[in-house]
Amino acid sequence: MMQLEKRIVLITGGQRSGKSAFAENMALSLSSQPVYMATSRIWDDDFAQRVKVHQERRGPQWTNIEEEKELSRHQVEGRVVLIDCCTLWATNYFFDLKEIEQCKTALKAEFDKLTEQSAYFIFVTNEIGLGGVSENELQRKFTDLQGWLNQYVASKANDVYFLISGISLKIK
Repeated sequence: MMQLEKRIVLITGGQRSGKSAFAENMALSLSSQPVYMATSRIWDDDFAQRVKVHQERRGPQWTNIEEEKELSRHQVEGRVVLIDCCTLWATNYFFDLKEIEQCKTALKAEFDKLTEQSAYFIFVTNEIGLGGVSENELQRKFTDLQGWLNQYVASKANDVYFLISGISLKIK
């Protein structure tokens, strides 16, 4: 197997735009045994079903890690690692910490610590700021946090892809 260089890839787009499938295909093209780091909490029955669909789509070649917040506690040196997704990861901090600046500090520290490892990282995120400004204060605060996180990860990424209707556009 070829030795992969340390790299950070960000895949962004709207909900249901094909980001996860694109990211999974990318990971499998780079490794016969990639790591899938799932950041989701199960919020309700509908969400549990969505998670199940994602899990069933992945075969036995994946090393699956369920991790809501502390991604860096997992040793992934030399691996291809798909983190799906930054939006749910940020949501977990947002609900636990409540305060945006604390969330930013924690997310930045965790991202930086994770990506110190020499691995090929593929981050998936939602681009939630494309719609109008929400009338809900909590949603506006989360949109601010998510926008900040997306910009931070994109600033560190070697490559950034935008997905729309299942079509990818490389933007960095």
